[in-house]
Order: sequence, then structure tokens, then C-alpha cells
Amino acid sequence: MSTTFKPLADRVLVEPAPAEETTASGIIIPDSAKEKPLKGKIIAVGGGKKDEPMTVKVGDQVLYGQYSGTEIKLDGSTYLIMKEADIYGTL
Repeated sequence: MSTTFKPLADRVLVEPAPAEETTASGIIIPDSAKEKPLKGKIIAVGGGKKDEPMTVKVGDQVLYGQYSGTEIKLDGSTYLIMKEADIYGTL
């Protein structure tokens, strides 16, 4: 996936992982009960702040907070834009 969107400063563009369709025991989860995914893939990375380089890179799988980021639509797909500080870690 290539996008022309370039985040500024310490922001990253994240493609959220798809929501779980079934539980571990095989029960199908209806759309109304699905939880917002808490992991995703980094699509684009900003340049960082002065004296604070970015620690994540394009392609990293990351975990982030439930209410982190702002949902945006680009080229018909849904992404999250968030500050690097909202990311808990990489997988």
C-alpha cells in the first residue's frame, strides 16, 4: 500500500488491524459487539521533533491505546493518525 500522505513532526499513520470475527472458542461476534482493534501497521511516519528522532518505522506492527488517534479516510480506506507517544510498543 502506498500513500502520498506524509505525517508532520512526531505523528504516524496507522492501518488498524481488522476486528476479530470470532472468539477463541469459535463463537461469531456480531458487528454491534466488536471492539475497536488495538493494534495495527505503520503506513507513514513523520520526521520527528527536533532532538527527538522517531523510533518506529514504516511496516512496524504496533499496539496503541483504545482511544488513541483520530480516524481519517484516505483513498477509500480507514486509517488512524496519532502521535508516536500514543503507541505502547511494537510487536
